[in-house]
Amino acid sequence: MKNWLQHSRNKHIRMKILGLIAGCTIGFAAFAQDFNVGLQAITDGDYDTAFSEFFSLAVNGDAFAQYFLGVLYYHGQGVTKDYGEAARWHRMSAEQGYDLAQYFLGLLYYHGQGVTKDYGEAARWYRMSAEQGYDLAQNNLGLLYKKGQGVTKDYGEAARWYRMAAEQGGAFAQYNLGILYRKGQGVPQNNEEAAKWYRMSAEQGEAFAQNDLGILYNQGLGVTKDYEEAVKWYRMSAEQGDAYAQKNLGTLYSKGQGVSQNYGEAMKWYRMSAEQGDARAQSNLGGMYEEGQGVPQNYGEAVKWYQMSAEQGDTYGQFNLGLSYYYGHGVSQNYVRAHAWFNLAASQGDDENFVSMRDSVEELMTPEQVVEAQRLATLWHPGASLDDWK
Repeated sequence: MKNWLQHSRNKHIRMKILGLIAGCTIGFAAFAQDFNVGLQAITDGDYDTAFSEFFSLAVNGDAFAQYFLGVLYYHGQGVTKDYGEAARWHRMSAEQGYDLAQYFLGLLYYHGQGVTKDYGEAARWYRMSAEQGYDLAQNNLGLLYKKGQGVTKDYGEAARWYRMAAEQGGAFAQYNLGILYRKGQGVPQNNEEAAKWYRMSAEQGEAFAQNDLGILYNQGLGVTKDYEEAVKWYRMSAEQGDAYAQKNLGTLYSKGQGVSQNYGEAMKWYRMSAEQGDARAQSNLGGMYEEGQGVPQNYGEAVKWYQMSAEQGDTYGQFNLGLSYYYGHGVSQNYVRAHAWFNLAASQGDDENFVSMRDSVEELMTPEQVVEAQRLATLWHPGASLDDWK
């Protein structure tokens, strides 16, 4: 359980305890010893001992022990997992003013774990913690302002809270502040500032920030265009499993930008992304199968991936699936389905080829077939197949 102990700022907690000990009687030293036994037990993975030590302190009103007891209940370590008990102990600690417990109780209200989901309550507890300077609470309060959850939507307030956390070194907040600068929400639009905050976050290992910094290098936004730098940041993110970065890295391998062109590597990264459900990666993977790039040409596999993409609503997946039906590649030639998929792509995309192909196939169809194709396109919704309305 090393991660959540580190996440709880163990050094900060120990400093608080040492401060208390310095001003207390010798009897209080027994408390510190018991508490540190509990901390060491967590570090060693001995959760039964940790639970026993913290429980005896928590029932006597110690806020720190109540917080750790709540965490053990939350994770089901040393005790049966119980979100209700986690919330109860976190509340006891939070009401005594402990910032980490206030933050954690906000999380429980946000996700509806052990308590009824309530964004207003989440905001209230995040704010208490944030006003004490806890960076993760500041970040999450900023997120609520950005989304308008439990508070009135206010990008300026989102930026203010993100900045407080970001200036403390919070990687999530640095990334989120970068997004606001990229989009000009609550702050003036500024790609250079976006790149600055993305970089701070990316250098701490935040995968989303690494991908987005790669995009800026790929497009030359806020930084000098540099495909090799884009590859570097995409790879860092992709190796952490980020589907967007995997897709983006695959694209650079496919085009030979920043790396030697390598269809096999492009396939590898597209597949990783596609298997996580990224719709554009699924379409791109289908294209590799259709063209025989990095793999033997296989129209059936192409159609499989195009269909996955199209049914998620990706315009290129829909267009490519329409082409497969138009030419009869990997499926039986079917102008009705080709028209329906072209029509769907055209309705949400701005590529003139979408409209051109829809109009071209329409010239080969009977009026009845056009009506049927339009019916299918009207009934379709993301996540559905045209087979649902045969």
